[in-house]
Amino acid sequence: MKMRIKGDSLRLRISPSEVSRLLQSGRIEESIHFGPEEDAKLTYALLTRSGPENTFAVRRSAREIEVEVPASMVRAWCDSEEVGMYGVIDYGTSRLEVAVEKDFACLDKSDAENTDTYPNPNQGVTC
Repeated sequence: MKMRIKGDSLRLRISPSEVSRLLQSGRIEESIHFGPEEDAKLTYALLTRSGPENTFAVRRSAREIEVEVPASMVRAWCDSEEVGMYGVIDYGTSRLEVAVEKDFACLDKSDAENTDTYPNPNQGVTC
């Protein structure tokens, strides 16, 4: 799983094997380490939950960011051609845009670097 934070937006890109694990266990996560100490890492996770359709939730602590998406929304997305699931969380004085997208193969990478990615819909397209 890849995470990108830019301004007030958070994007997660997930691979086919991670989608399978998410459907099976309801949670996938990754961590980035900023040093050898246990408290020097940040974990980011994607969770499924029961709840209102199309409603995202984000929780954070000093060492973890959790993005929650309705399980029914994840199941429908996984079986579709849709690139991603998108939502906006309104905090009153600010808004957080959230995107969870399929991780497509890069057109300029080797097959080895593109393992466990979705086929790129632009593969073979010329400008």
